[in-house]
Amino acid sequence: MKGAVFLDRDGVLVREIVLDGEARAPLRLEDFFIVDDAASQVERLHQAGFRCVVFTNQPEVARGLLSQPTLDEMHRRLSEATAVDEILVCPHVDSDGCGCRKPRPGMLLEAARRADIDLRDSFVVGDRWRDVDAGRAVGCYSILIDRPYSNCSTADASVPDLTSAVNVILARGEAPPE
Repeated sequence: MKGAVFLDRDGVLVREIVLDGEARAPLRLEDFFIVDDAASQVERLHQAGFRCVVFTNQPEVARGLLSQPTLDEMHRRLSEATAVDEILVCPHVDSDGCGCRKPRPGMLLEAARRADIDLRDSFVVGDRWRDVDAGRAVGCYSILIDRPYSNCSTADASVPDLTSAVNVILARGEAPPE
């Protein structure tokens, strides 16, 4: 088993859209911008031996606000730009009661099962309480990229940006060898 870094998409790897103090996911390709240091930070994690997995709630799909082909193209661009190992998506809304919608840890558990990931040796990087709670539910070390909308005080570490989050991960030690 090996460790991984689970990265939220919007507000971590992709520039968040904030309207009236609330973060929103981009719904159009022209609003989808990967943060400047995303590729270099994923590369740092890969060099340290970590598998990098994006895990993202995208309820806009269930609400009919985001088409599956547009979401697929966003994720193709993200994968190409950052070389993340996998992108997991929960397309449901809270009322669906699925186990994959954060703060439930279903996406983390599925990734761990498929790729033989030790969740106790893994990290979650997110910008909201939902990301942190999902990680904490399975024993991951949780790092919050603190934003005005984060509403979270339970993260193991709080940082201002992705580079700082990666610095925390690397300071805690490299991933165990495969």
